[in-house]
Amino acid sequence: MGRMRTKVAPGRAARLYAAGLALVCAASLLVAPTASADTADDKKAADRQVAALAQALEDTSAELAAAYLALAETQALMPAARNRLAVAEAASRAAARRNAEVGAALAVAEANVARAQEKLDRNMTTRDETQRTLDAFAADMFQGGSVGQLSVALGATSADDFATRLVLADTVTALTNQALNDLATAKADGDATRAYLDAVQVEVTALKRQAEATLAAAKTAEADAAAAKASLDALVAKQSGFAAEVESRKAAEQAQLAEAEAEQQRLQVLLIEQARIAREEEAKRKAAAEAAKRAGKPSPAGSTTDRPSTGAGYLDVPVRGARISSEYGMRYHPILHYYRLHSGMDFAVACGTPVYAAAPGRVIRAGWRGGYGNSIVIDHGIQRDVDLVTTYNHLTSIVAFGGAVGRGQLIGYSGTTGLSTGCHLHFETLEDGSFVNPRTWL
Repeated sequence: MGRMRTKVAPGRAARLYAAGLALVCAASLLVAPTASADTADDKKAADRQVAALAQALEDTSAELAAAYLALAETQALMPAARNRLAVAEAASRAAARRNAEVGAALAVAEANVARAQEKLDRNMTTRDETQRTLDAFAADMFQGGSVGQLSVALGATSADDFATRLVLADTVTALTNQALNDLATAKADGDATRAYLDAVQVEVTALKRQAEATLAAAKTAEADAAAAKASLDALVAKQSGFAAEVESRKAAEQAQLAEAEAEQQRLQVLLIEQARIAREEEAKRKAAAEAAKRAGKPSPAGSTTDRPSTGAGYLDVPVRGARISSEYGMRYHPILHYYRLHSGMDFAVACGTPVYAAAPGRVIRAGWRGGYGNSIVIDHGIQRDVDLVTTYNHLTSIVAFGGAVGRGQLIGYSGTTGLSTGCHLHFETLEDGSFVNPRTWL
């Protein structure tokens, strides 16, 4: 539970805020924006970052911390989501271009088929006409007899008639030969056109199959891009919602922290006075012991300990088998933007775990303490020339409400009351009313 905070200038606050959010803002580096980014991997990376960030919010109200961690998680996932959208949109554009290219090629091929078919149709018409001409010549020859030069000469009635008949025979022969040549040329041209038409029709068939494939690919890529866009839009909407919730809860959080700090100050006033009284009593005890020693009498009963307090190890760990989730020291609050002292040591234990007195002492306060939740304060008297006090916070329930307690005595059960994001024990040590690192005593 952090109690002391240090305000910073607005410009520096922005820099500190950026530093405090490094775990989240680094998501663009840690969550690698590759085309093969997997959603599950992105989520795992975001979870790791959020888990690390959660430590800075351990002594924050659960509602605000939950909203902020959800915001951090969406921020961590944003780079990969944007990258997936960019990759999907690029793939959609490429698929659309390829589909357009195949469509254009298919249109050209189909136009070539149409032109080839028209040419083949004209060729067939020409061949039919030429064949009819030859058929007519053949019929004439069959009905009129031979048109050779000998028959022409024998049938002539005069020299002029012979010359005329000879010219006619030559003309018919030339026309026949031309018709035969035209027919052969038309046939060769038709065969070539037919072969070209067959080849182009094969190309059209292949392009149609390719067009179907590219169209399907374009639709798939478009659907992927739409899904990626929807995913990003959902993340943006969630981020906006969480950001609004964080903002709406800030005022209440600041009020609770102010209450916790006021409680901390009241406790420190009490402990400073307690330390003064303890020192006076210790001085009286030592004076009485010295006087008795000089008089040869037994030392009067006084403050004693069950273990020497000459160094670390005087205090026992207040919970058994616990992992330390957060150490004592300065910590930056990423939501409220100031440094604060994390004034104790957090032990990660389940709610309801037994909590024991770390050393013999006297319960001087037990009950609700605002941000501390259910709390117990134990005064262990003068140890190492200081008045040593321990506190046990966020308890689910309290067993020892007052009086003397022994080392290892059950005093309560761990919990998550007050400003706490989850089950743990916040353990503090104070010397003459000032916080110190519990490790110096454990």
